[in-house]
Amino acid sequence: MKRFPSKLLSDNLKSKIQNRKWVGLFAIVVTLAWCGARTDAQQPTKIPRIGFLAANRTNRIEAFRQGLRELGYIEGKNIVVEWRFAEGKLDRLPELTAELVRLKVDVIVASGAASTRPAKEATGTIPIVMASENDPVGSGFVASLARPGGNITGLSQMAPDLAGKLRELLKEIVPRLSRVAVFGELSNPGNAQALKETELAAAAFGVQLQSQDIRDTKDIEAGFQAASKGHADAALVLSGPVATSQRAHIAILAAKSRLPVIYPQSDYMDAGGLMFYGPGISDLFRRAATYVDKILKGSKPVDLPVEQPTKFEFIVNLKAAKQIGLTIPPNVLTRADKVIR
Repeated sequence: MKRFPSKLLSDNLKSKIQNRKWVGLFAIVVTLAWCGARTDAQQPTKIPRIGFLAANRTNRIEAFRQGLRELGYIEGKNIVVEWRFAEGKLDRLPELTAELVRLKVDVIVASGAASTRPAKEATGTIPIVMASENDPVGSGFVASLARPGGNITGLSQMAPDLAGKLRELLKEIVPRLSRVAVFGELSNPGNAQALKETELAAAAFGVQLQSQDIRDTKDIEAGFQAASKGHADAALVLSGPVATSQRAHIAILAAKSRLPVIYPQSDYMDAGGLMFYGPGISDLFRRAATYVDKILKGSKPVDLPVEQPTKFEFIVNLKAAKQIGLTIPPNVLTRADKVIR
C-alpha cells in the first residue's frame, strides 16, 4: 500500500481546517450584514410633526395645506399637523401652546400675534413661523425683518403706504369724506403702528379719525354707536382676534348703521363685509409652508429673513353696498380683483 508522507498529510489537514474557518467566518459576516440591513429596513422614518396654533378657525388653513402639498408634503403620510384652535377664547392659547411643546413638535406655525406671543413665551428652542403678523418688530417677536435674531421668523402683513391707499379708496366711494371711525384692539403693537400711519395719511387730506378700542365683543356695538354719534362717514377695521371672531356681527352692525367699512381681511367679505383691500392673507399662509420646509431641511429661523407681502387683493361686495344705499363708482369696480354681486 502506498504511503503518503506524514508532513503532507498534516499540511492538507491544516489547509482543510483553515478553509472551513474562512467559510464559517464568511457565513457569519453575510448573516450579520443581512440582519443589519433587515433591521435598518424595519426602522420607520421619522415623520416631521408641525404644530399649528390659531385663535380662530378660518379658510387660511386650506391655504397652508395647499402650500404643504405644493412642496410634496401629504398630511398623515409624510407629515403630521397638530391643529390647535382657541375658538376665539384667547386665554386658552397658552394651554394649547403648552400641549404642542409637550408633543415636541419640530416647528410651530402661529397664525397671528395672539398666537405668536404665547408660543414665544412657551419656547425659545422650537422654531416658530409667523404666518401673518402685523408688526413683528414692534411686537418684540424679532429684532429686525432682515435679521430676526431668535427662534422666530415668517411673514409680516406690513406694507408701505397701505394706510394711504385705504384712505384713497374711502375717498373715492365717499367723496365728502371728513370723519373716519377706526375700530380695533389699539393696545396691539401692530395696530398701534397701523393707527399711527392712518393718522398721518388722514391728516394729509384733512380727515379726522375717531378711534374706537375693541378689546371685547361688547365693545363692538358700543363702537358703532360712538361712530354714529360722532357722525363718521366711513370706518376702518384693524386686525385682531376679537374683531375676526365677530366679523359677521360687525358686518350686520355696519349695514344697520349704513356705514361704509373697509376690512383688514378677506374673511370679512364672506361674512357680508363691504370692501377689503390689503395683503393676500391666504397667500401669506401658503408661503408660510415654505418656511416650514426650509426649517425641516435644516435652516435656522435666525438665518431666514421675515418677508413682507408681495400680493394684494381688492374685493368689493355690491350686495353690502346696496344694503346701505351706496353706489360704487365704475372706476373702482374695474380695479377690483373680485366683485360680489
